Amino acid sequence: MTHIPTGLRRRWWRVALLTVLATACVVLAKTRAFDAAVAVMWLVAAAVPIGYTLWFLRRSLDLNYTPERGPVTDGGARIHPTLGLANGLTIARGWLYASVAGFLLVVPPTGSAWQWIPALFYGTGVLLDRLDGLVARTLGRRTVLGERLDMAFDTLGFLVAPLVGVVWGQLPVWYLSISAARYLFRFGCWLRRLRGEPVGDLPESRVRRPLAALQMVFITVALLPVTPTDLVWPAATLVMLPSLAVFLRDYLAVTRGFRKAKAKDISELS
Repeated sequence: MTHIPTGLRRRWWRVALLTVLATACVVLAKTRAFDAAVAVMWLVAAAVPIGYTLWFLRRSLDLNYTPERGPVTDGGARIHPTLGLANGLTIARGWLYASVAGFLLVVPPTGSAWQWIPALFYGTGVLLDRLDGLVARTLGRRTVLGERLDMAFDTLGFLVAPLVGVVWGQLPVWYLSISAARYLFRFGCWLRRLRGEPVGDLPESRVRRPLAALQMVFITVALLPVTPTDLVWPAATLVMLPSLAVFLRDYLAVTRGFRKAKAKDISELS
């Protein structure tokens, strides 16, 4: 069993405390703006994803080492005793995305400043997504933990933000296929491993990250209360199709479900 430095465990507790305080501030603000019932409804919807961010961080602390140094050995000596600024930004992004989920049960009245909060929280998370990697590279603190958190919180954001958009009528329900595709991809890979079938490495791609960034920006714009739905709905269909095609291509690639003769055609999509 990997030994996790005591200092790193303490920092997790500090993150947990800050998370509780930040969540309590939102609950208090909602209570003052509306009433306690509305605040409780927001908390009920947000509690699970917020708890998930803390649980996922806790179970991944043993990955707080640089990728280049390889697996953790020697009693965990290679694990950084602190989370670092880059991971801190990623954790903040996770809380922002999780907080957006609270608006699944709370739809503020027209004209309320709270209508802007989902777009503000999600959009800020998108900006932090661009920043945390830059900070990690600049400070020389890239970690496997950061990469794992980045992927998990990206998936969380792609789930809760489109759901809020659909509930609020800002996005068409079929846009949720983007969220479903991520989970179906993972489920398909897990099912193949369960059956003892091969699952290959995800191929390199020049379009995967740009398409993900496009979806993030689009979701942010769609959540803005001033964005007309008669423009968003057709645009949603157009922007989601390339991402769905890449998900399908990636699944075919990792499951080796294509012939080598078609490798050139597949690579052209990258």
